[in-house]
Amino acid sequence: MPVLNEKGVCRLSAVPVRVKPLDSAEMVTQLLFGDHYSVFEENNRGTWVRIKMHFDGYEGWIDRKQHYPISEEYFNQINSTDYKVCLDKTATILFRKQTLTILIGSVLPIAANELFKMEEQLAFNGEAKSLGEIWGFDRLKQVAFRYLHAPYLWGGRTPFGIDCSGFTQNVFKICGYHLERDSPMQARQGTAVKSLRQAEPGDLCFFGSKTKITHVGLLLEDNRIIHASGQVRIDDLTEDGIIHSESGVKTHNLNCIRRIIR
Repeated sequence: MPVLNEKGVCRLSAVPVRVKPLDSAEMVTQLLFGDHYSVFEENNRGTWVRIKMHFDGYEGWIDRKQHYPISEEYFNQINSTDYKVCLDKTATILFRKQTLTILIGSVLPIAANELFKMEEQLAFNGEAKSLGEIWGFDRLKQVAFRYLHAPYLWGGRTPFGIDCSGFTQNVFKICGYHLERDSPMQARQGTAVKSLRQAEPGDLCFFGSKTKITHVGLLLEDNRIIHASGQVRIDDLTEDGIIHSESGVKTHNLNCIRRIIR
């Protein structure tokens, strides 16, 4: 397949990133408005491009029709700018003289120093914060609760479909922290917490077998956990694992706990 060296930024509400250059292929993650990436390959027909997301290094294929090319200079400007991130579950922006719905976690080309070309300027009146501003647990919890009841979707990163690690990654990203995309990767970040008794609200709890992590959630007060399982929900947590708050059945075995919040 042809090798490329292009840059791009997402200028749609959400774009599926797939494991193969096919509409029917597994979706492994999503681009949200404002996510930028490098393009390094295209399929033989030139209809799909393989990308690497700048934030977490995740790779996959997107439809070329959903690729928005930018210059190397603009890409570097994005890297050096403290953007604003959307806090509203949904919001409307005026971009290139057209209205567009964006979602919580979308990155907006709005900063103290205006670096962007006229055609990239947008109007936004919703709630936002600087990505570089670090929030503590209380604000982290508020952000997490904005995803409550979002349906589970493998590879999803939106309030209309999200997976467990997409949920934790987005919540922490909005609050100024950098998490990798998948739960086994996130389980290598931060510092270890020896037991649930020593855990604090805001810690990440990981689940699965002794050798394989398959699930992650955010610890709340009183040994409760918010996580994406069927939907983003709140359940009880013990040293053994997650106890479904309605059925009383254990659904996930606790593997380890990591502290991300500084």
